[in-house]
Amino acid sequence: MILDLENCTESELPVYDLCIVGSGPAGTSVAAELRDSGLKICVLESGLERVTDYGDDLRRVESEGIYVKDYSRERVLGGASTTWAGLAAPLDEIDFEPRPWLECSGWPIEREELVPYWAAAERYRFPSSEAFGTDGFGALRAKGSVQPEWEHIEEKVFLAPAEAQNFGREWRHLYETEGVDAYLDATVLELTAEEESDEGGRRVEAARVRTRGGREFEVRARVFVIATGGIENARILLNSTENSPTGLGNEHDQVGRYLMNHPKNYHGILHLERPLEDLPYFFGCMVRGFAGYAGLRLEQSYQRERELLNSYVRFEPLFPWTDSQGVEALVLFAKRSAFLMRSFRRGRGDEVVSLRDYSETGDDSEVQNARKTPLEWLRLALSIPADAGRVARYLKYRLITKAKPKITRVRLRNFMEMEPRAENRVTLSETLDACGRPRPLVRHDSSAADRRSMCELHEVLRRELEAQGFGRLESQIESTDPWPIDEEASHHVGTTKMGDDPETSVVDANCRVHSAANIYMAGASVFPTSGCANPTFTIVALSIRLAEHLRHEVFQLPR
Repeated sequence: MILDLENCTESELPVYDLCIVGSGPAGTSVAAELRDSGLKICVLESGLERVTDYGDDLRRVESEGIYVKDYSRERVLGGASTTWAGLAAPLDEIDFEPRPWLECSGWPIEREELVPYWAAAERYRFPSSEAFGTDGFGALRAKGSVQPEWEHIEEKVFLAPAEAQNFGREWRHLYETEGVDAYLDATVLELTAEEESDEGGRRVEAARVRTRGGREFEVRARVFVIATGGIENARILLNSTENSPTGLGNEHDQVGRYLMNHPKNYHGILHLERPLEDLPYFFGCMVRGFAGYAGLRLEQSYQRERELLNSYVRFEPLFPWTDSQGVEALVLFAKRSAFLMRSFRRGRGDEVVSLRDYSETGDDSEVQNARKTPLEWLRLALSIPADAGRVARYLKYRLITKAKPKITRVRLRNFMEMEPRAENRVTLSETLDACGRPRPLVRHDSSAADRRSMCELHEVLRRELEAQGFGRLESQIESTDPWPIDEEASHHVGTTKMGDDPETSVVDANCRVHSAANIYMAGASVFPTSGCANPTFTIVALSIRLAEHLRHEVFQLPR
């Protein structure tokens, strides 16, 4: 059941078998996988079922370098899944490999080990493995009027469900399962652990939590899973200094280090040799309940040869209404109306529906993601008639099936892989939050290697597009100052990285903290490298794997 901790007494709290901190995709999927196990499970969520000023204060960070957006860290049931667009792709082979040109790369598990768990993530409404292949979305490549042939470029498919998963709303029924409790308004201050022993390190005894009214409780359990996001996972360990002066699991100063993101932004215009009406595979489309596109990255063998990172770009056609706030507002209101979207999709059936504006799916903008007051909603609504001309042109080409605009220019949306660097990190600031605990201080920026990789991608793409007569790429990315790819993607990766060596990592291959016997980390914080894929698909796959480990190896339940 769902309980407001503010209204509970500590004597009412049982000792749980498993305590999961965080109700986002990682924490929810661990709980969902174990709901029929007979274990007594609780989930601690710092927020309520609605956003609050108190929760908004708790999500704030101090950042240096790449600015961390507020809405990338939500204190509400479901976490950041309440604001995301649902875009997914599996990681690539090279992402798992040791790359000698990077400071600290290589996963302690093989990519093949995750393949069945990506498949299992389909029950959380992620695309099937086949959907990413040549018989799935890849079959649309032949529908374009041109099919480019690449020498050193590879295509990578990204897909999102027509309605992005909201784990708080879709899995609320989980807490009606016998043996699964959710406590709202339960902000974890620290984990209390006993002295280190010879039997596998320290054991965490309880999570000390605080409510909005200032009441403090200790929630006790046999095993703990921390699933609060890349920044907060590190912060909780760093704040847990009882019997661990530098923070739990931080004996080798690794907690919070190797923070990565996927810096993104626009740079580069492709001037097409001949106008195109449509290229749904590359320009993006909706089909069979998913929206997607093929991004372009450097061939993996070329990356190895040139010692580059796995960044990618995507093509976005420039229409007469591109960047119209009126159009984006109209799309936003339509996406917020489940009835309108379902009616639209029902009317198109299995038809391939080409995107007519970048805001229709995928990488949502500040306008779509940022929290809005009633006055801001009104201003958005008024922007639609204020830009009536461009809105009308958009509607013509969106609603009339046979109407196809001539596309002459395409802009590049760039997404960078960041190398894992120890100096990119989360520490504790000197300012305190509403609970009296230090806020996270996030320092991270792209490196020379990160930028060289993106410059090389632009140069290879320019050569190959021109050689085929596809078009001319106009890009000054190498000489642009300041560096233009500087917007964070809300993907906080790597702060409690997975590895075999406790001196260079925080958790082992099963996501258990090296120096603690009964605490596990879930989410992107355990990724040793980030690749270029949106992380949530892999977060859920790893969470299913972790739940399987807990079921069979930790709690010794029958298979």
